[in-house]
Amino acid sequence: MSALRPGAGLEASRVSFARGSRLVVDGIDITVPRGAVGALLGPNGAGKSTLLHLVAGVEAADVAALTLDGDDLVSLRRRERARRIALVEQDVQAPTGLRADHVVGLGRIPHQSAWGGDTSRDREIVARSMLAAGAAEFAERRYDELSGGERQRVNLARALAQEPELLLLDEPTNHLDIRAQLATLGLLRRLADDGLSVLAALHDLSLAASYADHVVVLANGAVVAAGPPAAVLTPELIRTVWGVEAHVLRHPSTGRPLIAFAERADGHAADPPTDGTDAAAASVIAGPGGPEGFAP
Repeated sequence: MSALRPGAGLEASRVSFARGSRLVVDGIDITVPRGAVGALLGPNGAGKSTLLHLVAGVEAADVAALTLDGDDLVSLRRRERARRIALVEQDVQAPTGLRADHVVGLGRIPHQSAWGGDTSRDREIVARSMLAAGAAEFAERRYDELSGGERQRVNLARALAQEPELLLLDEPTNHLDIRAQLATLGLLRRLADDGLSVLAALHDLSLAASYADHVVVLANGAVVAAGPPAAVLTPELIRTVWGVEAHVLRHPSTGRPLIAFAERADGHAADPPTDGTDAAAASVIAGPGGPEGFAP
């Protein structure tokens, strides 16, 4: 990783985005301090992927105040934004026949001149990124012949090769077996400990609780609750947002929340939520920032 500048990390406020007549993201506030792992949680369609795209600049927000270390992201040129923010998406299309290490090398483009080509430093960063992401063993294989899990590791390596200050990930454990999931989230934890800001959309609540400093729960494009995992991930919140019953236990080694899902007493799943919010969910607020904030 490149030397990270000191700063406050990501600060996003009033982020709104509509697709046609549908409001997909509705006035979201969120911050991710330097050295923190934030987890975006919520059911399908909650707005997690869209929010990541808006922060990364893949899509333009209708309304937003977005800063990274105090710099206005909206006004940054696309190349400069790509130097500072990397996004790992669930599915990435690469040109047919491209080797995995060449796909990772695409992450160096924002740092290269138009006619400079790869340097020895670029190649060193690519190799180091593939090793960190667990993708070194298939560096010379064609990307389009890799399994879904192998592609996911290559996509992460490509993002690391960008040497970002903010790393965004959309379901980074998708397609991975449990060992690879733990390795990936452990890597994100170490990157954050070294000063990187990390924000990942995750489906697995227990994994999020195990590795994140802070979780933000979305429903219908709005923040329902935010704070430390132990304060936010309660049975009441899970029932309200996901429509399932859950027991929140404590991991015997780490003491962090461990979520066990259960059917209702009548053997049926809990009724699905209507609008994703209620008084119980709204009351799950931790830290001075309220439900939108990410208290450092």
